[in-house]
Amino acid sequence: MIMKDIQYYMGLNYKIEIVKDAAEGGYALQCPELPGCITCAETVDKGLKMIEDAKKSWFEACLDSDVPIPEPASAEEYSGQFKLRIPKSLHKSLAERSKQEGISMNQYCLYLLSGGSNSPHIV
Repeated sequence: MIMKDIQYYMGLNYKIEIVKDAAEGGYALQCPELPGCITCAETVDKGLKMIEDAKKSWFEACLDSDVPIPEPASAEEYSGQFKLRIPKSLHKSLAERSKQEGISMNQYCLYLLSGGSNSPHIV
């Protein structure tokens, strides 16, 4: 069994969001999977170092208080499938357009969802 200490959590790949602060200058960095784990810095490089310190302090506080620490979500947790109900007229349009393109409707919808079309309209 793996001992879940600070080194364990520090070795996990938590998402880091970086937002430029246009009003004040500098950057705000946060780990969205770790509520309240945030720091601010003048540069992104400094911020990336500081967020590591913030994560360590966050983990220490949780471990000291017996607060559960969430682990980062991984791609294995998602099946790659979801069901979506759409109007019959939209289903018809998507089916017709995918047929025109010579691809399955799944492939066509994936193309649209991935930003393959610059058009604001599906068909």
